This record gives sequence, structure tokens and C-alpha cells, in this order.
Amino acid sequence: MAVINSIADRQEEMRGWRHLMHQHPETSYEEVWTSNFIAEKLTSFGIEVHRGMGKTGVVGVLRGNGKSDAAIGLRADMDALPMQEMNAFAHKSETPDGCMHAGMMAIAQCC
Repeated sequence: MAVINSIADRQEEMRGWRHLMHQHPETSYEEVWTSNFIAEKLTSFGIEVHRGMGKTGVVGVLRGNGKSDAAIGLRADMDALPMQEMNAFAHKSETPDGCMHAGMMAIAQCC
């Protein structure tokens, strides 16, 4: 329950991260700012980080204390779509040539 409470306590901060990433979209294999942002966050949490897969990929490794070799993989796309955003909210994309994140970073997919 402590982890859930910790996440709940940081909800506004995490929402801010999503808004910031939405404002700075990057298309496939160009996610330099986005991958740096994610790697910095993971590192600040004490998570082991590996970079450079597929040019801009980021992998965070959480190691348990058990003896099992079992593993769970979670993945999330972080590339943006080359399309004009028609929203007017405060965290609208700041990219002038029409590009926006599709929200996939907030939706991790189990592999």
C-alpha cells in the first residue's frame, strides 16, 4: 500500500510530466528530448537505466530481492504523430510544424 500511496501523493507532479512531454513531441527515432527526460526521471528514482536501443530507446531495470529468474516487461511508445493538434489547452504541443504525442507513454503495455 505504501507504493500506491506514494504514487497518489505525486499525482499532480506526474500529470505535469505528461503535460510537459505532450508540449515537446518528437517523431520516431527523433525522441532525444523525450528519452533524456525519461532517463533522468528513472535515474532520479534509483532505477538502473540502459540507453541507445533503436537510437533513442530507454530501458529501466527493476531488480527484486528474490531468487527467481522470472521477468515482466512493460513498454510504452514515446514517439509523436506528425499531425496538427487542434486543442487549445495549456499543455498543447509547442511544435510549429504539426506534431503531437498520442499519450502512449502514459499507457504502458505488458509484453
